[in-house]
Amino acid sequence: METAERLIRSTQELLWERGYVGTSPKAIQLAAEAGQGSMYHHFSGKAELARAAIERSGAELRAAAEEQFAGSGSATERITSYLQRDREVLKGCRMGRLTADPDVMADPVLRAPVDETFTWIRARLAEIIAEGKESGEYPAGLDPDRTAATIAAVLQGGYVLARAAGSDEPFGLAVEGLVDLLKGVAS
Repeated sequence: METAERLIRSTQELLWERGYVGTSPKAIQLAAEAGQGSMYHHFSGKAELARAAIERSGAELRAAAEEQFAGSGSATERITSYLQRDREVLKGCRMGRLTADPDVMADPVLRAPVDETFTWIRARLAEIIAEGKESGEYPAGLDPDRTAATIAAVLQGGYVLARAAGSDEPFGLAVEGLVDLLKGVAS
């Protein structure tokens, strides 16, 4: 693996575990097995490397979600597949954890890929819900945008509840409760 790739991968992991402030250039270099000169050869500094890592995390999250979103089945089946896919629940969402990082949220350059990722997820969910309405699976009065925002909020809230409890159980309960609601709305 190239040095730049190791630097990005290491930064992704460190941001997920420690946040922006807790991710020092030295920690990145140690995790990537790269020297200071190598890091600054590829990136102008920590902020540029963090931006690349956050963009990569967003792209990977979108690709993983799209596997379920673009799959076969009804709208409810595809959304359920997305909600129930394997996750490292106690580590939290790579992107969701960044929203609690004041340095990331205060920097428009670092915040942008986080916002873009969540905007994309809500938009894709809304598209799938609209497809479900068109096919008669969901009632005509169901608002796709509000429902998509609810799904995203429940998923992110499930991570928070699980981390607070130190157990996957609250996440699982939130997801299964949401799946029950979706099935109840579907005709």
